[in-house]
Amino acid sequence: MTGHDLFPWLSTTVPLIGALTGRIFCWQDPHQLKTSCLLWSVLSLAPIAAAGVTAPEGPLLLYLLPIASIISLLGQPTHQDHRLSWLMTLLCLGFGIGVISHPSVIGHFFLLALLATITGLLIKHHTTLWPISWWGIGLFGLAGLGVIMATFTDPPMSSSAAFLTCVVLIPLLPFHTGYLTALTRLPGNLPSFAAVLLPSVGLHVMVAMLPAIPITITGLVSLFALAGALYGAVKALAQTRVRLMVSYGSLSFFSVLWWFAAMSHMATSRAAVLVAAISLATCGLLIAWQVIRTRYGDDVDPLSISGLASSMPSYGVLLSLLALAAMGLPPFGVFAGLMGLLLHSPIPSLLGLLIILSAWLAASWYIMSAVQRLLFGVRRSDIRHHDVVPSEWGALVTTILVLALLGLAPNNWFASTMATQPVDAVSQGTIWQR
Repeated sequence: MTGHDLFPWLSTTVPLIGALTGRIFCWQDPHQLKTSCLLWSVLSLAPIAAAGVTAPEGPLLLYLLPIASIISLLGQPTHQDHRLSWLMTLLCLGFGIGVISHPSVIGHFFLLALLATITGLLIKHHTTLWPISWWGIGLFGLAGLGVIMATFTDPPMSSSAAFLTCVVLIPLLPFHTGYLTALTRLPGNLPSFAAVLLPSVGLHVMVAMLPAIPITITGLVSLFALAGALYGAVKALAQTRVRLMVSYGSLSFFSVLWWFAAMSHMATSRAAVLVAAISLATCGLLIAWQVIRTRYGDDVDPLSISGLASSMPSYGVLLSLLALAAMGLPPFGVFAGLMGLLLHSPIPSLLGLLIILSAWLAASWYIMSAVQRLLFGVRRSDIRHHDVVPSEWGALVTTILVLALLGLAPNNWFASTMATQPVDAVSQGTIWQR
């Protein structure tokens, strides 16, 4: 096997081996297991960095997956109840890398394995108190069916099947429930990791799928995208539960991505920057809320917590920076991604542009409103306040630094040297080069 063939397999199998060894050797000790999962996530970066990778969407998302795994693991408290979610993080990391780094049929296999894993976890953690999760589970089943059809059919049927998979992974109204369910019902640290994993894999599908989709379909996509941008913003404004607010806010921003992609009929490395920034900002906000849940319980009412800026100053600074990044303000990646698409994509509809800008502005309202409630107001003396611990600090600081890098780095850092072409089905894979 040549180096050309070795590195994709090595980058895929490193986290899978890590999950296996953790289950065999570290299962009884949560501290040792978490440390092992972190080390294997770091090690999975090595073959990616050593080989160098070129893909139609650029190399950014492949590097981002191990980083997101590290961040999500650091942000989760060490407890034996979280052991399964740590191992599933490594397992899903391996599957996600496999989707992006392997060609066609092999990539399809890893994508099916990823969707099956997420579906199984959602079924395991389903509760009658959250009946809408059955819709999300059904949509992941639909995405899996799309992968199977794309594998065994020819264009244009294969492209249409890939489209079904893509709209579930990168949420598009009315197929957004799967994404919302993953971010609210997966156990442990998996919601914060899924916030990066699902859109990253989805963009890899989108790059190959979009050029083969008829213009009439992309016209409908642009309409659903505009509706989704407004719907997500309004739903986020109406939420009192933080994870739902963050999820609907992500839907609104990803709808903006869909609109630009439908208008240009392709997805480029600029789209990869926006997907990376939106998903990482979502991941960071979920981890920031996990800090509160760790201290005050999973069912804590955000309206009952206030005045944290004075009692938890480090947390207040980090949450404020994350909020600025998630709102799409400079110098962070969401702003750079939006500006990159806005300045380099055709804008045939001024009304559509107005709707997109309105959804963007709405983000400043619902995100800052949630942050203001947590950080300011009356400081409650009847609850104990503990600032971020080193692992939480590391997770949040890393998220902010990567978001700043996405906003400040030149675009050619993330650009692909491959031409974007309407290749087969879900993925034509990735070319690895030394």
